[in-house]
Amino acid sequence: MTQAPTPPPPTEDTVRRLARSLLADAPGKPDGAEARAADGPAVEPVEPVETAEEPFPTSWWVGRRYVLRVAPDRDTSARRRREMRLRDLVRPHLPVTVPVCVAHAEWAPGLLCTLDTRVPGGPAGAHEVSALGEADLAGLLTGLRDVPVRQAESLGVPQVAPRSLEPLRHTAEQAAQHLVAADEFEPGRLHRLALPQASRLAAQPAAAVLVHHGLGGAPPGGGAPRRGGGGGGGAAPPRGAPPPAPPRRPPPGGAAPAPPAPAPPPGGGAPDGRVRGVLGWTDALLGDPAEDIARLSRAVGSPAAVRAATLAGYGPRPCLRGLWLARLDSVVRLADGLRGRPGAPLPVLRDELRNAWEAILLERVAEPHDEGRGEQD
Repeated sequence: MTQAPTPPPPTEDTVRRLARSLLADAPGKPDGAEARAADGPAVEPVEPVETAEEPFPTSWWVGRRYVLRVAPDRDTSARRRREMRLRDLVRPHLPVTVPVCVAHAEWAPGLLCTLDTRVPGGPAGAHEVSALGEADLAGLLTGLRDVPVRQAESLGVPQVAPRSLEPLRHTAEQAAQHLVAADEFEPGRLHRLALPQASRLAAQPAAAVLVHHGLGGAPPGGGAPRRGGGGGGGAAPPRGAPPPAPPRRPPPGGAAPAPPAPAPPPGGGAPDGRVRGVLGWTDALLGDPAEDIARLSRAVGSPAAVRAATLAGYGPRPCLRGLWLARLDSVVRLADGLRGRPGAPLPVLRDELRNAWEAILLERVAEPHDEGRGEQD
């Protein structure tokens, strides 16, 4: 069986023609003046730098109000089609904005392109999450839990079994030794990776919930920004996003800082630390809610993530499980990054490690015997 030939990468002119066509076909003819302009709407790649994962820009700003995304392969096209339907399903359950697809078409045979609304808000990575922002995150986690599982299943959202902490812990122990040798991890934390309570933090038999699975920072067009030196998915912007001024703790909900233009950037926070929107639903699954708690811990810090999960009604077990998933993942991810394996930039991974290892009150209450051992987080 022969495969379909790989189409040439879309050029700026190609994207402009696509955008003009999609704007003209969209309900209500949004931005009609731009669509009718002789040269078409202004377009600019969200990610001007090519990456190994995506050899050409796949997300483009269109004018001041839209983002055009071109799927680079058929698998991405299928997930984007599912994402459009899933966003319509989750939107009524969430207290934050979810982008709307105003038009879609194929930019090459079998390859989807979508024109989505930008989510208003401040640049990802520019603001700390406030107490109100934590309440927004709690509403997000509550809304995800309230999405009807059967309806999500009918859209093709996959169900995934919870991860076991024990094999992840063994991998993290080896990775931590590498980090200690590289002066990237405090030796006083090594004893904590023994994690004697790992068996007690196993996922409990319970009904699966919808898991966003990208709240720690998704590619352009989706996910939550990280904290630290950048945003989008913290230490640095998501792939290809221009670096903002060094921040501390951005609220989740944006794909990337906007390009230098008066338009509001997509998704993310605001000066009051609120969470304005969440993008990037292509990796959503039905499974363990601790995964989203873990990703938020790496993104905005463990204390804020656990407080939000507690406000959402999650008890100590899923909160602590999410915390340790975040810590173990952050150790493994940074070690992989130092070995040169593909992944996020090292500054992002260092911020994730720092955020995940912030101490929380809950673990000190749950594990009083650990107080005074090793260094204080």
